[in-house]
Amino acid sequence: MSLRPSPISTTVDFDRDGVQHGYLKLPISTDESAWGAVMIPVSVIKNGEGPTALLTGGNHGDEYEGITALLKLTTTLEAAQIQGRVIIVPMMNLPAARAGKRTSGLDQGNLNRSFPGNPDGSPTEQIADYFTRYLVPLSDVVLDLHSGGRTLDIIPFAASHRLDNADQQRQALEGAIAFGAPAAMMMFELDAAKLFDTAVESQGKIFVATELGGGGTSTPQSLAITERGIHNFLVHYGVMKGELQTPEEPQTYIDMPDASCYVQSEHEGVLELTLALGEKVEAGQVIARVYDMTRCGVAPVEYHAQRDGLLVARRFPAQVKMGDTIAVIGAIVDRLDA
Repeated sequence: MSLRPSPISTTVDFDRDGVQHGYLKLPISTDESAWGAVMIPVSVIKNGEGPTALLTGGNHGDEYEGITALLKLTTTLEAAQIQGRVIIVPMMNLPAARAGKRTSGLDQGNLNRSFPGNPDGSPTEQIADYFTRYLVPLSDVVLDLHSGGRTLDIIPFAASHRLDNADQQRQALEGAIAFGAPAAMMMFELDAAKLFDTAVESQGKIFVATELGGGGTSTPQSLAITERGIHNFLVHYGVMKGELQTPEEPQTYIDMPDASCYVQSEHEGVLELTLALGEKVEAGQVIARVYDMTRCGVAPVEYHAQRDGLLVARRFPAQVKMGDTIAVIGAIVDRLDA
């Protein structure tokens, strides 16, 4: 099926050398603005020929490490520092970022469950379509900066995925390792069909994702990891001139082979986690308890680890509902092979 051109227009010229700051403009009509537009900030830094890197944050609006680091980068990155082109979109889902929520305040759309998108769909689907059909084709490598947002806390890592194309998988994994976060991961997604990851990888592009903290905030430590990682990503793929910034501590390599890594609640109540983020886990160990909030004197339900490994993510709020992911356990490995 042939799709109509995207309704999104841009105020920047992606082919012009130099530094430009502008907008991706999505027309909307609301009670507050009959002929309005969603104005998504974008920066383009170009210097002659070379690869194009697309750097994105705010795919979810409550994940601030990427948003903050990329907004900061737009104030400092100069054309003379690069060879090629860098496209920076700090807040892909601007309505979600403005609302401080995971999903859009316009249509409750989860951008990272809306790809490849639709130019005739909701605002969130229209944004996804523009990235799929316009920005990704311009790019050689894509870095999508995520963290846990308000409901998760996650050890900082960069990740790639298992792909049918061995060379594409190898290049992505090398980028995830070069990012230089405390951990590098081969990540298993519960449902990848509508992710930005898949929209990029299906076009043969190199994609690296991150999880860089959480709790709906950022810290000096998480921002330092994010900023170093962006620098290393650009240097590794030949877009930025300079040297890789090596972390002081050796990286931990983590594999997520299947869905058993995710521990999801089958009860509602108050969550007690029995170990801290980043602690080692043994199969069979009690990792969480859920207490009934409707009465006293009731023993909690215990949750046991299904595998050895490392607690790489945990639910952040203490109140939990059925279906919530309460813990993620990754397997510690000596090396990650593409």
